[in-house]
Amino acid sequence: MADGYSDLMLSDIQIAPSILAADFAHLGDAVAQLAGEIEMVHVDVMDGHFVPNISLGPPVIASLRKATDLYIDCHLMITDPLRYLESFKASGADGVTAHIEAVPNPIPVIDECGILDLDVGLVVNPSTPVDAIMPYLDRLSMVLVMSVQPGFGGQSFIEDALPKVESLRAAIDARGLRTNLQIDGGITLVNAASARDAGANILVAGSSIFGTADPAAAVRDLKASIGA
Repeated sequence: MADGYSDLMLSDIQIAPSILAADFAHLGDAVAQLAGEIEMVHVDVMDGHFVPNISLGPPVIASLRKATDLYIDCHLMITDPLRYLESFKASGADGVTAHIEAVPNPIPVIDECGILDLDVGLVVNPSTPVDAIMPYLDRLSMVLVMSVQPGFGGQSFIEDALPKVESLRAAIDARGLRTNLQIDGGITLVNAASARDAGANILVAGSSIFGTADPAAAVRDLKASIGA
């Protein structure tokens, strides 16, 4: 198991490739080709209820864990994350993020993650104000701002996400917290620096990495664009 993202310094800017955009028949190979370039892989979990699509779950994560010692960051786009936390831990997940829209009272999820020794984060959709997660910042390893609508890959970046990132960065810094700030959706060479400048220190990218002929080179290009 890799070191938790709660232990990453906020000055360390990370690119977290989303395997939703990778070839599912060769996930291990897709991640292996990025060896030495990344510290974290981002896994989008969809239940067909909270979001329309269905993606992968604990069995696939368990298989991926056998193929990598990178940090596995599970983004839970599911209605009842509390029910499945133990399964994600057993599968080899290092951390999970749950949507505040799915769990308006996230305390049980936060508490259970503490018991299971899972890093825990909260997510806000494009239409959700960041005030919804501000009361919980002190107990989170990460907060995630969606810069696309959840549930589909390949969408265009929503610029209105940047002021939300700025607000969260200001709150995190004002409280002297080590909470990481992630942005997810439509990240490309065009907007990666803007996301970094707004205060995000973990940038999730899918199509702009795995949709290229050379994913490792795409990661290097993204890292260069944000000075990582």
